[in-house]
Amino acid sequence: MTYIATFFTHFGAIEFKRACASRAWEARLSPVPRSLSSSCGTCVIFKTDDVPSPVDATEDTEQIVRDEDGVYTVLYRAEGS
Repeated sequence: MTYIATFFTHFGAIEFKRACASRAWEARLSPVPRSLSSSCGTCVIFKTDDVPSPVDATEDTEQIVRDEDGVYTVLYRAEGS
């Protein structure tokens, strides 16, 4: 399954990508789809058979969504976002 995580900062995106690598999740940095956010402009698109949970989010994570061919389902959203 494909997921997208958006962030409040570019540093948050880089840190999350590193965390994905440590879990052996395929991940890459990418521009954020405008329909999701405009925060820092960088997201991490990652693939895993695991279902991400709020525990996977960092303090800089704005949201984590499941991407099903451009249809986004929010799995996690930071308070106040």
